Amino acid sequence: MLNNVPAAWDIETDVVAIGSGIGGLSAAITAHEHGASAVVLERSDQVGGVTALSMGEVWVAGNHHAEAIGVEDSVDSGFRYLKRLSMDYGEDGAILNKVVHARQALAWFEDRIGLRMEVIRNCPDYYYKATNDAVPEGRMLECVPFPGATLGEWQARTRLSPQMPYGLTHHDMFTAGGTANMMKWDFAKMGERLQNDERCLGPGLAAYFVKGALDRGIPLMTGTEAVELIADGSRVVGVRARQDGKDLFVRADKGVVIAVSSYEQNQELNRTLSRTLEQGSMLFSGINGAHFRLAGPLGARIASVPDITSLGMLVPGEEDEEGKPLWRSALPVIGQPHTIVVNRAGKRFGNEAFYRSFYYTIDQIDGGNQTHPNFPCWVVIDSQVLEKYPFASLTPGQDWPEGFGARADTLGELAWMIGVDAAGLEATVARFNEGAAKGVDPDFGRGSHPWSTWMCGDPFHKPNPNLGALEKAPFYAVELHRMGGTGIPSTGLMIDYQARVVDWNGAAIPGLYASGNSTARMETGAVMQSGISNARGMTYGWLAARHACGDPSDALLAEARRMGI
Repeated sequence: MLNNVPAAWDIETDVVAIGSGIGGLSAAITAHEHGASAVVLERSDQVGGVTALSMGEVWVAGNHHAEAIGVEDSVDSGFRYLKRLSMDYGEDGAILNKVVHARQALAWFEDRIGLRMEVIRNCPDYYYKATNDAVPEGRMLECVPFPGATLGEWQARTRLSPQMPYGLTHHDMFTAGGTANMMKWDFAKMGERLQNDERCLGPGLAAYFVKGALDRGIPLMTGTEAVELIADGSRVVGVRARQDGKDLFVRADKGVVIAVSSYEQNQELNRTLSRTLEQGSMLFSGINGAHFRLAGPLGARIASVPDITSLGMLVPGEEDEEGKPLWRSALPVIGQPHTIVVNRAGKRFGNEAFYRSFYYTIDQIDGGNQTHPNFPCWVVIDSQVLEKYPFASLTPGQDWPEGFGARADTLGELAWMIGVDAAGLEATVARFNEGAAKGVDPDFGRGSHPWSTWMCGDPFHKPNPNLGALEKAPFYAVELHRMGGTGIPSTGLMIDYQARVVDWNGAAIPGLYASGNSTARMETGAVMQSGISNARGMTYGWLAARHACGDPSDALLAEARRMGI
């Protein structure tokens, strides 16, 4: 342990939360509700963290909202779902811990801070139909639109998203035909919500927790970067932060909670921890692995689970809030009709409509010649896409931007322009079109997952919402790049069932906790399911502060005994 206690403290409190996303805010709020004081340290000038950049989904098995609409679900089923799909890269205790406590934390925050959640109707688990413990709807929740004006002076300082259509709920979008049918969305409703600053999706979810902290007078210290943890030789007792170029020593009598998300803006950590080369990101620059730097000197253990590469594209001229190129996710556009993704051989290499299987193929290495056979890769579309569907930030009928990929009147010419084997591309499109006419994909089963239909299919397109022939010239191609953007890493800090960071001997480091995407995904292992990350932040922040304040949960032990785990 360290022994670096300063001569004097600038601030004294009970719990220090590092990071102002759902993980840090949930910890600070929980500490306050247990009679303790808390502060939140945030490196940037805005609060809300990566939570505000997300789709705002929260995945909670056996929750009371699902029960209210008649969905049969349980802790047991949720546990079996994650355990089956984790492929034993997870840990049974961690899986059960998340499932047991997520629904308790959800109900607690709804009761204490006025969080309002509802079921995303008709949204299935990723693996619905593939496993008996998946459900057709009920586990995926979203917030009721949040009135931004109630944030007062923090309204402009609470983060929004440049990528997410946060003026609409999932219900609004998908009852109108989903992401493929953007032009059928109710833009009058969206405009009214944006004008009134009624926030949906991730910006709304983050705002509920920001408001919960503000209502309790919890200091949200923006522009304050945590530089070093302070320990007295046996216990973490505070944080050395930097504010306005000066050191600020913050004492934490009960505990420090690290909740700074992941590391995807740090290319060295992407390469060495996630084995991902030159990764772009939708996230702001502060997401750079500070949790490892902070906890490492204390001997904190880290762990990795299987990772997947996401794909994205850059539209010329678009920039984010920091003036950097604005990344657009390739999901869901690559799963829409009249769209395929090919490699240098001009061949498809996976089910583009189901990213959980498709993205694993990107970083595949051919050991025979030491190459990535499927990277680089290109999304190829025909003119029907630009007539009917959104593509990146383009809407139907919008002109193709100068410098955005390639455009050609024939597939052969297109292949030459992007450096792809022309005969391979022509043969691939011919085979794909033959199957699309029948509504099947004999090579990769595209369109067979109910979640794919919901997320990126066109429900009005027959016979298969995810399949449509590429046959109308001109044709277009855009190179896809590796992209993070979700803050969901393969590697994180190991925690125990009370969210205490543990060392390499498995012992809890006194006074140190972690939450959300700063932690190793031992409750998911090889699987990812939308909504789990936000649920992890909410749940582990809640557990961490409860333990720090002398009220540890014993629900896990009771459930483990009942289930014989």
